[in-house]
This record gives sequence, C-alpha cells and structure tokens, in this order.
Amino acid sequence: MLRGFFITFEGPEGSGKSRQSQALAAFLEAQGHRVVWTQEPGGTELGRQLRQALLARQEPLTAWSEAFLFLADRAQHVARVIRPALEAGHIVLCDRYTDSTLAYQGYGRGLPVDELRRLNALATGGLVPDLTVLLDVDVEVGLARRARSREWNRLDAETLAFHQRVRQGYLALAQAEPHRWVVLQADAPFDEVQKRLRDIVLQRLTRAG
Repeated sequence: MLRGFFITFEGPEGSGKSRQSQALAAFLEAQGHRVVWTQEPGGTELGRQLRQALLARQEPLTAWSEAFLFLADRAQHVARVIRPALEAGHIVLCDRYTDSTLAYQGYGRGLPVDELRRLNALATGGLVPDLTVLLDVDVEVGLARRARSREWNRLDAETLAFHQRVRQGYLALAQAEPHRWVVLQADAPFDEVQKRLRDIVLQRLTRAG
C-alpha cells in the first residue's frame, strides 16, 4: 500500500523543471519530510544507459523506438525507485514521467495518445501521480535558455513546430485533468516560481494528511 506522496514535473524544454524540483526537494527536506528526487530518463542504472541512447546525437530513432526506450526506462524506474519509496512513506519528486511520453511521442511525434496511455499503464502498473506540475514557458524562450545552458541534446534540436506541438499537448493534458495538474508560468523569476510551487505543494500535503 502506497503511503507517500508522488509529485511529477513536466514542461517544454528550458522550463526549469530540474532546478525548481531540486530546490523544492531541499526545502521539503529542511521541513523534516523524507524526500526522494529522481528523473526520467536516468533514475536507475539502466535508465542512465538509456538516457545516453535517447538524448545523444546518434542515428535517428523511429517514433516507436523512442517511445519504447522511454517506457523501458519507466518500468524499471517505477519498480526499483518510485514505488518502493512511496511504500516507505517518502515524498517522491520526479522530473518527467508518463505525461512526457504523451506530450512528446504523442502530440509531438504523432503516435496515438490512447495507445501510449495504455502502454504507460502497463509500464507503471497503473501508478498515477498525486500532483503534476506543468512549468509552462514560451517555446522560443525555453529553447534560448537551453542553448545558453550548453546542455543541447537530440530532442532540443527538433523543429520549432515539434516543440510547439509538445507545449500544446501539455496544455491539453492539464486542461483535461485539472484535479491533478497545476500550471505555473515558468518565465517568472526563479524565486517567485519557487515560492508559488512551495505554497501549492504544502497545501496539497496538508490536504493529503
């Protein structure tokens, strides 16, 4: 039985998910909570190997090859990291999860979203986040941030139209499940976004008991 609280972070490239979620993890730990911060892909040893294959500029991947690599990473990640931490009563913060597959491989690549939902459910054993935070940012602003960070990868190098489809996909997903999603404007100053994020998470944790 899961006793913890599961929060995922989603957003277009350059939205600041990693920095914001890591800062939140440090804040929650300082408040006395037991926290696990993790990411996809790369939250396990297998995931770190798959991350290299997925993000490195190598031979082109087909849309389904890309999707199945992300799903393999996710299945291992849930089984080895996320579910055990939740069962132990930890707060789990995950930088990207199932909704990334829907946004990138579904809306971005054009794969059938309903089929990707079914595969996500198989890979995760039906594990759904308690809260998903969408850090939304204009695509061109986000990509400019990524370029300055020198962390440019294969997905960053996709067309502007691809990234716009991904962003619109995220907004559609959030609109369809407003009870699970919270949308924050990530182009605001970092501290302002972090304060809003902390307030929302503390409210949700209090409500969850």
